[in-house]
Amino acid sequence: MLLTIDCGNTNTVFSIWDGTRFLCTLRTSTHHGRTADAYFTWFSTLIRHYGIEPNITDVIISSTVPRVVFNLRVFSDRFFGLRPWVVGKLDCALPVPPRVDEGVSVGPDRLANAAGAHQRHGGDVVVVDFGTATNFDVVAEDGAYVGGVIAPGVNLSLEALHQGAAALPHVDVSQPERVIGTNTVACIQSGVFWGYVGLIQGITRRIREEYGKPMKVIGTGGLAPLFAQGEMLFDVIEDDLTMHGLTVIYAHNKKLENS
Repeated sequence: MLLTIDCGNTNTVFSIWDGTRFLCTLRTSTHHGRTADAYFTWFSTLIRHYGIEPNITDVIISSTVPRVVFNLRVFSDRFFGLRPWVVGKLDCALPVPPRVDEGVSVGPDRLANAAGAHQRHGGDVVVVDFGTATNFDVVAEDGAYVGGVIAPGVNLSLEALHQGAAALPHVDVSQPERVIGTNTVACIQSGVFWGYVGLIQGITRRIREEYGKPMKVIGTGGLAPLFAQGEMLFDVIEDDLTMHGLTVIYAHNKKLENS
């Protein structure tokens, strides 16, 4: 079984892949001080709850937080006796290398999104990933990541609004019943929800115009289903796209290893 780990700025996700499907997905907050022992205690406790006895044979990690990679490596080595693949490192090959400016480091989550999107939908796609940041990842016909856009994430924008304006409360993002709010909370919800609908529509339209080809738009991340309610923003929503991309990168490396 393959253990896939995706560490983002806010949350870290562990999923167990049996070769055909994900048996379970576990989520915890990202904390750079969490030790290998703490990861194992949390992981093993939840695995027992799911009634799974995993035989972990491989581990692959994607992390946008470099400081946590060391402890995840120790976790993999100490408890499974495995050296993990780490997306973005030289010893972890990609199915198709990214085509970006020389010397630029591409976020490993974006590389995983590109691999997963291409395997499922082919090329010429835009992946809109709702995380701490809202990322737009452009994937070429051959599966290469060729660039994108980074915008502030929805929850990050809400938190900044709350911290920067003392009189404004912190609210949860949701689709308001009306655009014109009649109270402070409704006004904030409308501004954030419809503001991000406009952002997604505007950026994807400009990407398509600049790219010059028809493109499929894929939504992923926790808030993708919410924003899909507002307008026809996405052709498809993939809730496990990043984790699926990690299985694609893993399979590519195993093929190279065995060739």
